[in-house]
Amino acid sequence: MTDTEGMGMKRKLQGAVLTICCCLGFCLPVTAEPKQYENITDLGLQSKSAILVDAATGSILYEQNSHAVLPPASVTKVMTMLLIYEGERDGKFAWTDTVQISEHAASMGGSQVFLEEGETQTAADLTKCIAIASANDAAVAMAEFLAGSEDAFVQKMNERAKELGMADTKFVNACGLDTEGHVSSAYDIALMSKELMQNFPQIKEYTTTWQDSITHRTRRGEEEFGLTNTNKLIQWYEGATGLKTGSTGNALYCLSGTAERDGMELIAVVMAAPDFKTRFREVMQLLDYGYANYGVEKGREKGYVVGEVAVEKGMKNTVEAITGAEEISVLVPKGSDQKWETKTELLPVLQAPVAADTKVGEMIYYIENEEVGRVDLKATESVDKINIETMLWRLLTKWC
Repeated sequence: MTDTEGMGMKRKLQGAVLTICCCLGFCLPVTAEPKQYENITDLGLQSKSAILVDAATGSILYEQNSHAVLPPASVTKVMTMLLIYEGERDGKFAWTDTVQISEHAASMGGSQVFLEEGETQTAADLTKCIAIASANDAAVAMAEFLAGSEDAFVQKMNERAKELGMADTKFVNACGLDTEGHVSSAYDIALMSKELMQNFPQIKEYTTTWQDSITHRTRRGEEEFGLTNTNKLIQWYEGATGLKTGSTGNALYCLSGTAERDGMELIAVVMAAPDFKTRFREVMQLLDYGYANYGVEKGREKGYVVGEVAVEKGMKNTVEAITGAEEISVLVPKGSDQKWETKTELLPVLQAPVAADTKVGEMIYYIENEEVGRVDLKATESVDKINIETMLWRLLTKWC
């Protein structure tokens, strides 16, 4: 083979590898579109809009006018809390940081913990007030703390909503008080609820707490103030984990309810329920419907060996490919004979050196030829680039 032919073959090989990398999602993550199941029965809900979603897969298990654009009331605070938790994760603040309450934050009406202008609270306690007591004043205080003003924070809320695909949503404030143009949908609320609960499960420490307290620190001294969770679901429904209530004159009664049973986490959202009790009853109906008709099966366990990938110019000729840290749960209808199947896509070759845990492919899950999820496949170990001694030894062994 001439040098020119060798270079040409090398370019073809590199091009093939690059093409496969892109197909496997090395450049951009590839995920299956959430599946929408047909309603098995009509639940006869009185709420104007409703949806039931599997939190792990995003699959829609039940929906009723789920894209109807309606005022979300304090369910707005799901986005507020998402940005708070993302800010702490990204190092923008610490939970122990002190927040001074502004006149604007203290002036919020509706549900509140009666913060006073000039009072200080930790970021953790203000977040607790939002999650447990649905405190408007605490929500605005944290919005100002994170973005400098409520308006600037609302802009970030809308940017994040766009990233999540919340096409029915426009936020005008950080707490959900009735304001013209402040709207969302049950579908969009499920999207942001999923993002919060899946990425920040630690919020359940607050959302499952029935009663707690904070200490007001003002010029008059210190005074304890009790918090009671606005979400009765955590007392009334087995496995309830949250999430957020909302009610105003325009929005009527809304609820994003979350629960987990037998490894399956569901999100049920109702909007514009006619009264206080109906919103809880109908969310429980939705959750019962989900657990009665669907279940989850675990996919391949972490560390499952699926094959080997060739390594070019490495101290080893191959490296094993295993399922990575991410485990998958496959949603299946109860009473059906549907079983998941897998397809493995591996890179044809790796160039040494190869680091341990390098992505080398994907395992794709199917039910009845429809993709339902995928997980990364990783290299089990590192492979160094071949040295001269090993290369000569391999040549001698081959020749002899």
